[in-house]
Amino acid sequence: MESYLNHLPPPTPSGVVVPNHLVWAILTTLFCCLPLGVVSIVYAAQVDGRRAAGDLAGAYDASRKAGGWALASALALPVLLLLWFGLFGGVAALGALSDL
Repeated sequence: MESYLNHLPPPTPSGVVVPNHLVWAILTTLFCCLPLGVVSIVYAAQVDGRRAAGDLAGAYDASRKAGGWALASALALPVLLLLWFGLFGGVAALGALSDL
């Protein structure tokens, strides 16, 4: 009669908090690099569900991946700006030198 209890997820420890990095993922998506930020949002959205299901290892793994992708998105903006200004600044400098 109590066999239905075997299908319930195991209870999670009440004091366990797994950071989901969702705010950071959303902000880096909006202000930095859209494709990398979307990946970060997907992993951040998985954290709470996995923790609630009792999969703490999966929740920590998704949290680590969400933070990593958010960091990659945040670092992509300065790198892309440096490449942009380096390329077009160099082209502009060469164009100015060719007029001499």
